[in-house]
Amino acid sequence: MTLSDLISGTLRALWANKLRTALTMFGIAWGIVAIVLMVAAGEGLRAGQARNAESFGKDIIIVFAGRTSLQAGSLRAGRIVRWNDTDHLAVKQEASACEHVIPELGRSALPVRSRFNNGSLLVTGSLPPFAGIRSIDVEAGRFYSDEDDALGRRVAFIGSDVQKQLFSGRPALGETIHILDLPYTVTGVMREKKQNSSYDGRDITKVFIPFHSIMRDFPVKPPWTAHQIDRLLVTPKSWAHHEQCKFQVRRALGRLHDFDPQDKEAAGMWDTVEDAKGVRQILDGMEYFLGAVGVATLFLGGIGVMNVMLVAVRERTVEIGVRKAVGATARSIRWQFFLEALIVAMLSGSLGSGVAFGLCYLVNQLPLPDSFVGMLVSWKMALGSFALLGSVAVLSALYPASRAAAVDPVVALRHEAGG
Repeated sequence: MTLSDLISGTLRALWANKLRTALTMFGIAWGIVAIVLMVAAGEGLRAGQARNAESFGKDIIIVFAGRTSLQAGSLRAGRIVRWNDTDHLAVKQEASACEHVIPELGRSALPVRSRFNNGSLLVTGSLPPFAGIRSIDVEAGRFYSDEDDALGRRVAFIGSDVQKQLFSGRPALGETIHILDLPYTVTGVMREKKQNSSYDGRDITKVFIPFHSIMRDFPVKPPWTAHQIDRLLVTPKSWAHHEQCKFQVRRALGRLHDFDPQDKEAAGMWDTVEDAKGVRQILDGMEYFLGAVGVATLFLGGIGVMNVMLVAVRERTVEIGVRKAVGATARSIRWQFFLEALIVAMLSGSLGSGVAFGLCYLVNQLPLPDSFVGMLVSWKMALGSFALLGSVAVLSALYPASRAAAVDPVVALRHEAGG
C-alpha cells in the first residue's frame, strides 16, 4: 500500500465516523485553546504590571528618614532622624552597589501663576538623573540640566496637567511662571503618563525645578533646618546588587546620623525592587498553574483520542482481518491507525490554535485596564503548543495502532462468520 493510498483510506475512515471524529477533535482543540489563552493572559498581565511599575519608576528604593527604634552607643532609641542635603554625596561614595543616590525635596501647595491662570501646586526639586529614575519623559523642550542645577538657575519643567491648568493648552516653552513671587522660565513639558502609585502625588500635576534652586528659594521651615530634605532616591546597579545596595545605604546613613544600620525604622525604605520580585513570583506561579491546567486538558483530550481509536479497532476487527487475509502487513495496519489518530490530533490542534489566536485578537480590540496590556501571543508559545500537541498525538496513537496491528486474521474472520 502506497502512502497516498494509506492517507486516502485514513480520511475515508474518519469521514465515515464524522460524529465520533468531531467529538474527539473537540477535546484536543479545547486543550490547545486553554493553553494558548491561559499563557497569553498571564503574559498580558505580566507586561501590564511591568508597565505600571515603570510608569512610577524602574527599580527605585525611596529612603525616608524616621525615628530610631534601636539604641546606638550612648544614644537612646526614639530619636527623630532627618536627611541633609549633602547626605547623598557620602552615601554614593560608600554604596558601590548603587547606581544612583540622589536627594529630593518637595514643597506642597505653593502658589504658582502664569499670565493666564494660577493654582496651588506641588513643587519638587532634585538632580537631573531624577527624570530617568522616575520615568519622566519629555513632550516638549528639555528637563533641567547639571549646569542649571550647578548655577541655581530658575528654570522649571512642568507636568502635562500643569500646562493645561496654567496655560489652557497654549505653548508653555519659554513662558515665565511665578512660584510665590519668584520668576521661573519653563524649559520643558512632561509627556502625559498614567501613574497608579506615588509617595507625594502624580507627576503630571507637579512643577520640577533644580535641587539647588529649591534649597535656596523654598527651604523647609522650622522645626526643620534649612539644609534638611524629604528623602533619598536610590537605584541598584542590577537586581543582583539590590540587597547589597540597601545594606550599604543604611550603613552609610547610620554612620552619618548615629543610628544602628539594622534599624529599619530609622531609615524606612519603599523598595519597588522587592515589590517587583514579589509580583513576578505571583505571576510566575499563576502562569505555571494555568499552563499546567491547559496541559492536563490537552492530555485528557489525547486520552479521548486513544479511547476512540481503541473503539474503532474493535469495530473494525473484521475489516482488519480481511485486509490481513488478502496480504496487508501488520506494519501497514499499524500505520493506518497511527495516521488516523495523528490526523485527528493535528487537525483539531490547528483548529484550536486558530480559535485561540482569533479570541486573543478580539480581546485586544477591547478597552483594557492599565494593569493588563492584552492577550500576548508569541511564536515561541505557538511552537511550544504544537510541539506539545505533537507529543500528545503520537502517544495517543501508538497503543491503538499496536492493538490494530496485533489482530489475528483467523479470529477476526471467525468473528465475522459467527456474526
